[in-house]
Amino acid sequence: MKPSRIHALVLALLLSAGHASAADLPPGWPGAGQLFVGTNYQPFDRSREQIERDIERMKAAGMKVVRFGDLSWDSFEPAEGQFDFRLADWIMDRMQAAGLKVLLDIPGQPAPRWLHHKYPGVDIVNAAGTRLAPAERYMDNTSDPDYRRLLVRLADTLLKRYARHPALFAVGYNNESGNGMLSYSEADRQRFIAWLQKKYGTLDALNKAWATQRWSRRFGQWDEVTLPYQDGPGAYEPNLDLRRFWSQQTIEVLELLDASRRRHAPDKPTISNLWDSAPRKGFDYLSSYRGYASYGAMGFYPGDPLYAAFEATMMRAGMDTPIWFNEFTAGGTGYYGTRGRSRMWAHFGLALGAQAVMPWTWHSHHGGEEQALFGLIDHDDRPSWKLGEFATIAKEFAQLEKLGFPRLQKPQVAIAYAFDNIIATNPPKGISNSVAPYINPGYHKQMLGAYEPLYKDNVDVAVIHIGHEDLSRYKLVIVPGMYLLDRASTDNLRKFVAAGGTALMTAQSAKVNDFNQWHTTPLPGGLTDVFGLRTNEFYNVGDVTVRYADAPDAEFKGKGLAPVEVLEPSTAQALARIVNADGQPPAITVNRFGKGQAIYLATSGQPQLLAPLYRRLYTELGIERGPATPEGVIARTVQGRAYYVNTTGDTKDIAITGTRKGLIGGQTWTGTLKLAPLGAELLDSP
Repeated sequence: MKPSRIHALVLALLLSAGHASAADLPPGWPGAGQLFVGTNYQPFDRSREQIERDIERMKAAGMKVVRFGDLSWDSFEPAEGQFDFRLADWIMDRMQAAGLKVLLDIPGQPAPRWLHHKYPGVDIVNAAGTRLAPAERYMDNTSDPDYRRLLVRLADTLLKRYARHPALFAVGYNNESGNGMLSYSEADRQRFIAWLQKKYGTLDALNKAWATQRWSRRFGQWDEVTLPYQDGPGAYEPNLDLRRFWSQQTIEVLELLDASRRRHAPDKPTISNLWDSAPRKGFDYLSSYRGYASYGAMGFYPGDPLYAAFEATMMRAGMDTPIWFNEFTAGGTGYYGTRGRSRMWAHFGLALGAQAVMPWTWHSHHGGEEQALFGLIDHDDRPSWKLGEFATIAKEFAQLEKLGFPRLQKPQVAIAYAFDNIIATNPPKGISNSVAPYINPGYHKQMLGAYEPLYKDNVDVAVIHIGHEDLSRYKLVIVPGMYLLDRASTDNLRKFVAAGGTALMTAQSAKVNDFNQWHTTPLPGGLTDVFGLRTNEFYNVGDVTVRYADAPDAEFKGKGLAPVEVLEPSTAQALARIVNADGQPPAITVNRFGKGQAIYLATSGQPQLLAPLYRRLYTELGIERGPATPEGVIARTVQGRAYYVNTTGDTKDIAITGTRKGLIGGQTWTGTLKLAPLGAELLDSP
């Protein structure tokens, strides 16, 4: 897609304003001033008459882009090497004639039945050694060489055919990559051994990394190595390497697909519906996304606004490009939904920096795994009320794209997040419960606790793997409950603080090394001099009361959700103390290191304690807050205009300065904006 002269001018202005760099922008990037409402389309069980009618309805609703191809390998290749593109060619041509762009998904999962039948290495083998038939989606062993060979051929064939088609807008890879099951075949065991040999080099190094001297677990030869049990019993170290191995398999497949795109369609961006946090498998997205992603993209099915905001922010990672919701909630929570909720979530996404919403799904499913799932077109082929709601969203997006959307962010705050830490803090079954409190009081609780005050203060945040990013972009880096803080992250954090940055770490951080073994040095491992303290003991005082040294009249309450760490400062100073514990031990310390400072919180990442600390740091570090809002309303400033989204079912009163006009609703407000339930408004500049 060639940018227009207007797009080129906008891009030049962005670059000159420091909002992005040319190296950060992928080929064919749509740029500022373009928002997209589209849909997900599975047309292979539709008649040509229905497809013609579908496309007419999409166009009439103001849709611009259609995601097509996912989950449909055998529709393109019904038998090995026998490709049939007659229907797909016709659909691509019809989309182009209607002015609709196509996000073409390479449908590498699920693999067809014929592939499983002819190449049984693609079948999943469970931990008991039983080969499983592909009874549901994603029961594919993507590490199998035959699978990869045939997947690359599929990608090459599709991209050769459609790379120059005028309807092609972008390319996606393997719907919901990260979902699926671990496999325990003999071939998988051999691949795992080869991966370990490359990683560790010698058996001695593996034995040391896995602590096999404990309980007579030592390996005498490589062939004694087995695949650890994902669900236990097991030990910390092998379980971590098991999940790293399978993560790498997913990443390798994504990189193979991206290599095909670079060969055949290098001018098209990659916008893939990834699922790095899939509970059965998952993968290390944050350390690898630059190898296969132009945009942070995801399926967006929100429930709790706080978690939804965090998840979308995490998928954006360290990119300068907007977020794409490749799958988007159609009607709210559940299959049936609530009128107005999809519109609210669409505006919620725009506030976070989204560029596109694509409801799942266009037409309701009559059969298969998602039968009775209601789409924008009902089961009797009549338009649902939801289609009208997305037409409203498309109309409002067309208005907002002229007013500074999508929002290109430059966050000043980053939160550390890592796949390794998720695995390390969720050990396999069979681990002694007596050590569980010292591992982590719920990593996601720590993470969300650290994010919540920033979310409520309407502060833009980047969620990143701090060992793989340039931290100099940020003023504040928060490290919440990073039980496993790897060497690369440790070194990068040290460099960041020494150069003048501010780091904030919470309890339960930097306890184990890259191998998931406790540090033999003082804790936090590798950073005691940076934070100017040693922490080793734990104690539990129940609810904690914290008082700052320079504000003795103000107290902050923290919940006794987890043990509190005993901080032993060396060069650090106590910023606040726990006043209801013996000796009033430090609750928060601050240490000067190089040109920067390192702050340590003795409790888990609790919003009650972090919110007042953040607000001190906003002023000290010059971090910009968003507009003040009541509970349940998020807001951002967009080119001097205040943008509000009400996530609740109640009307919210928002104090404003003077008289302002609502550019979405058209109403004029003086002193107070009354934001309707699930409402959104962009107020003109005062």
